[in-house]
Amino acid sequence: MKHINILMVDDHPIIIEGYQNVLMATKDDDQTLLIDTANNCDTAQLMINRASKGTPYDVCFFDISLPPSEDGRYASGEDLALLAKKVLPDAKIIILTMFNESFRIHNIIKEINPDGFLIKSDLTSMELADAFQQILKYPPYYSSTVSNYVKKTITSEIYVDDINRKILHLLSQGIKTKSLSEYIPLSTSAIEKRKKQLKLLFSVTDGKDETLLQEAREKGYL
Repeated sequence: MKHINILMVDDHPIIIEGYQNVLMATKDDDQTLLIDTANNCDTAQLMINRASKGTPYDVCFFDISLPPSEDGRYASGEDLALLAKKVLPDAKIIILTMFNESFRIHNIIKEINPDGFLIKSDLTSMELADAFQQILKYPPYYSSTVSNYVKKTITSEIYVDDINRKILHLLSQGIKTKSLSEYIPLSTSAIEKRKKQLKLLFSVTDGKDETLLQEAREKGYL
């Protein structure tokens, strides 16, 4: 049995109940989901800090709009996500929000680079179930609004520059991601970020490097 420890933070209890019901009804047979919930920043930050000293969360869901903490240190789900990234480095971070303006999407990707980014108006229960399973195995998963925004900005901003071509070339030579920084003057995390962007750009849905290379070959980049 695979135990998955989950934290869900949203200020609407009925929404959390909906998420829980969907995940419980669609989980794999060998998965046991242990779900904690919080409705505000104070409770959530206590739970995150407690988990960092005990049993860490595997997945954290954060709504962006939340009542701020009493001391004013945490004003939103973004602040909590940054705390979780710091003290729970192995946890998958999923952002769920009603905000769909480009600058909010851009800032969340830039600041948090979440494993899952879902706009609530894009979501069906089936998509939430699929997203959850994909994020566990092959993150990232972005819902359609985010995905479309990222494709547009990546296409106009970085597209396939020389460094990205080099990453693709080295991967095709069988060089492992963790060794790429020996060949490219970037940190492993910066290379990982570029790989994530390339997978979005080439519409790789299974998260696999082989699929990325196949797509890049088909489009003439290798």
